Amino acid sequence: MSVRNLAILTDVTRCTGCESCVVACQQANGLPAEKPWRWVRQIDDLSSARWTTIRAVPQDDCTRYVRRQCRHCLDPECVSVCIVGALKKTPEGPVTYDRDICIGCRYCLIACPWEIPRYSWEDTVPYVQKCDFCFSRVVDGRVPACVEACPTEATVFGDRDELLAEAHRRIAAEPDKYIDKVWGETEVGGTSVLYISDVDLNLTDLEVGISSEEPMPHRTTKILHRMPTVFIGMAALMGGVHWVIRRRQELMTGAAATAKTGSTDGTTESPANEESSAEENNA
Repeated sequence: MSVRNLAILTDVTRCTGCESCVVACQQANGLPAEKPWRWVRQIDDLSSARWTTIRAVPQDDCTRYVRRQCRHCLDPECVSVCIVGALKKTPEGPVTYDRDICIGCRYCLIACPWEIPRYSWEDTVPYVQKCDFCFSRVVDGRVPACVEACPTEATVFGDRDELLAEAHRRIAAEPDKYIDKVWGETEVGGTSVLYISDVDLNLTDLEVGISSEEPMPHRTTKILHRMPTVFIGMAALMGGVHWVIRRRQELMTGAAATAKTGSTDGTTESPANEESSAEENNA
């Protein structure tokens, strides 16, 4: 199997919520025991102990279970904002994280449109926590631990183009069963984690508004490219204002000094002049 453009396809209709994938991920990555930390909104939320989790989506006649994990965007925003290169997009598809060079700025937590990365606040030296697609397994030709553990094959692994074709094949074969959409195919440029489902998969408030096919870095780049011009313009403007204010202060100081000198010369007389004036008046 080629290790390029790899992806995961999750069929929500096949997931039973057993969390075998969660346990497999925890064991494969040596994650700590789960604890109800105050910053963890729910015990089954993504955290330093859960790089993948199952979210229940109640429906009128049933409950669907959706697995959340890093979406491994094709053009990831988290990578574009990382100022030290701790996050990298690999040729194989996964977005990996190097904790040894991370400075803890947490820009990636803010930038991610899917609200995926977490921070291990409980550690003395915290680090970013997220799924790395079991990259060490993938480069060895193995499948991610979560995929290997799924008892119903709700999650499958393979070439992204092939998985997209399989997703559309399933939708076409059972149009009454699935919503005619592959989540992750085009959103923000596409992701390496794909979903098909019979229910809507807007799992977060942010995700509701994610409909553009334009990668997030392309949007921010348009703004950042204008920043040098803006900064230069602001510097020139502030420099001009500073010169005008300083010049006015210098002129006001000079005028005040001149007025003071003139006033002194015109109003003060020496004693000899006063006596001469008095003699002239008596005569």
